[in-house]
Amino acid sequence: MWLLAIVFMHFLRPIILPPVLNLGVEKEEVLIYGPWGSERRLTEEGQPNGGELEKEEVEEDIWSYNDSCKFVLVESIPQDLPYISARSAAQPLIQSWMELLDSAQDSIHIASYYWSLTGTDIGVNDPSSQPGEELLGKLETLLAQNVSLTIATSDPTLAVNSTDLEVLMGKGAQVRKVPMKHLTHGVLHSKFWIIDMKHMYLGSANMDWRSLTQVKELGVVIYNCSSLAYDLEKTFQTYWALGVPGATIPKHWPQNYSTNINWRHPLQETLDGMVTTAYFSASPPTFCPRGRTKDLEALLSVIRGAEDFLYASVMEYFPTSRFEHPIRYWPVIDNALREAAFNRHVLIHLLISCGKNSDPSMFPYLRSLQALTNPQTNITIEVKIFIIPVGNHSNIPYSRVSHSKYAVTEKKAYLGTSNWSEDYFTNTAGVGLVINQSSSDPQHPAPTIQDNLKSVFERDWQSPYAISLDKLPGQQDCAWHA
Repeated sequence: MWLLAIVFMHFLRPIILPPVLNLGVEKEEVLIYGPWGSERRLTEEGQPNGGELEKEEVEEDIWSYNDSCKFVLVESIPQDLPYISARSAAQPLIQSWMELLDSAQDSIHIASYYWSLTGTDIGVNDPSSQPGEELLGKLETLLAQNVSLTIATSDPTLAVNSTDLEVLMGKGAQVRKVPMKHLTHGVLHSKFWIIDMKHMYLGSANMDWRSLTQVKELGVVIYNCSSLAYDLEKTFQTYWALGVPGATIPKHWPQNYSTNINWRHPLQETLDGMVTTAYFSASPPTFCPRGRTKDLEALLSVIRGAEDFLYASVMEYFPTSRFEHPIRYWPVIDNALREAAFNRHVLIHLLISCGKNSDPSMFPYLRSLQALTNPQTNITIEVKIFIIPVGNHSNIPYSRVSHSKYAVTEKKAYLGTSNWSEDYFTNTAGVGLVINQSSSDPQHPAPTIQDNLKSVFERDWQSPYAISLDKLPGQQDCAWHA
């Protein structure tokens, strides 16, 4: 059996794991360095199999950070949506991405589903691909300036004609393709960046030029927050380890992948009078080392904690599996929404996307959910369908759709990378962020992440692109050409 050696370099240098033939060992000695503590040796015998701890908490990290964490909502709005583009409580995604890259001095880690940053990837000659091409060029420039670029991506890929990764590897980028189909029968659907182990992006946007100009996306940028950056890096390292040829999912993840930042013990920060608690979640459960909150548990905790309202925007909603054969009924999220509306009288608004490639079989499930509404008993579940007009962009495939995946209540915000159906939480690699902010100065309260996310949702909900589910029959193809 090979000795599993995981070496973490000090400070901001990216961590590159040596080749490991098989991580699925029950007893393995692990040597640990770096920001999770001084050198020590551990054995894996008796560790819980991922997820939350019951009685034993993960040992506190001894590395200290001088954080001043700042959270900023970011979004991309497809071209030719004047109503929405004039009313935004979030910063433009491409601007935020370029600013993150401008700040990079040492390392960039990116977890991505696929790469397609140029129009030639899909045989399209359209000026809206320019921001993606500029982004690719910026990454090449940074590599030439000795900023390291480390990428974990899904294998096989949707972007079969893209040469982005080959171009970047030719400039020195390190890339590992995680064989998710073999490992879990799923995909790596995460979308996040870590810059200099200090700044982060997490959200719905793929490394695709269409995510910048033709698809509606939403995410968050976190600045100056090494505590969370190193924690998110642990999830990146699960992908990196599994990208080694022949790697298998370990029965017990080594201790240095564990976390003490979770739903029980979120990060707590106060900056400029804003009190913030936050933690990351991950899926599938087999990718959750000890202490890591599972993504489904994180989402359910936000739903079950709502008392006044819950607004959610997601591309697809199915209380079933989507990619299993035969399809399986899976009402976990559906039941949580019904319980919130029925038992606690939480006002629920769901904004579900629909485009040319959407599956209309989700509509009966949404109608069933909305049918619970009863004004006499103060039960309200209202569903609207968000349809982006195609306009003169019909030459661009898989575009003109809202790709967001978030929920917001009066207490918390959840921003994720997963659609709401079983497969995304059970065998697909994804991440989520749960955040709560409150002002410590009630006399001069500043807008919180929940406030801004609520504003984004209400803008979209009240826009001409949001149609009541009851009025959908005339738009079954979900492709407006006007």
